[in-house]
Amino acid sequence: MKRVVKEAMGDCSTVEEFRFLVRCQECGGIWHSSPIRFSKAGAEPESEGMRTILRTLYEREREAAREKAAAEAAEFFNYCPVCGRLVCDRCFLICEDLDLCIACAKALQVRGDVVAGEVSDPRRAPAESAGRISKNRR
Repeated sequence: MKRVVKEAMGDCSTVEEFRFLVRCQECGGIWHSSPIRFSKAGAEPESEGMRTILRTLYEREREAAREKAAAEAAEFFNYCPVCGRLVCDRCFLICEDLDLCIACAKALQVRGDVVAGEVSDPRRAPAESAGRISKNRR
């Protein structure tokens, strides 16, 4: 699951911090990872060699932050085995035989319980903090 989430993540990192996002493919809600500050943010390289070192260090820390964000996001997202989409807990149902996204459950006329919260409502106010899914539509 972590691999699927990692492949779906968008990168909104800056030179100062690392941050990633995942969009629910059902409701369009966007989840943002907790920001992680680059250890050398604000450092000015004095030589081309130091610039190379900082660039390499940045990429190493960015990849570690991406791994952490994927693990964090995997707690909020589910992979639908029928359509193959990545959907948030509010758009995923626990069903009797096979857990599905709400669109597949509706199409297959299967009932289930939503994993977390209520069924998605795009009119809800966006969440402001990291680790929460905001309802910004595409």
